[in-house]
Amino acid sequence: MFDPSRIDHDAFHYYTRLGKVKRYVDANYSEPLDLQSVANIAGLEKTYFSRFFHQKTGVCFHEWLTWVRVGHAINLLAYHDRPITEVALDVGFQDLRTFERAVARCTGNTPRDVRRSLRETDQPKCA
Repeated sequence: MFDPSRIDHDAFHYYTRLGKVKRYVDANYSEPLDLQSVANIAGLEKTYFSRFFHQKTGVCFHEWLTWVRVGHAINLLAYHDRPITEVALDVGFQDLRTFERAVARCTGNTPRDVRRSLRETDQPKCA
């Protein structure tokens, strides 16, 4: 399971190039994002960017991007009744199976189970 505590979130504030990447991804996470285009945002060559990102944040770019997308998906699953396939496409996954695997890696559960557990915890308890 992916452990988001491995991410050094301070790196996005400390390194200007990573801050630009974070702002760009936060605004465009639902779009197809490849390493080359994001490296261009950072003003670095693709291979150097990949190494720089991993060294400074503690995770590779694609792992972090998956975590960002799954985080947005969890919010949609919790507060909207849209179909799971639609949620997957809305947050930038190209197909349902990839989305299901990503959610399972990040949460240990299926998207349906995540939705169910989040909604159960938000329900008021009757005495």
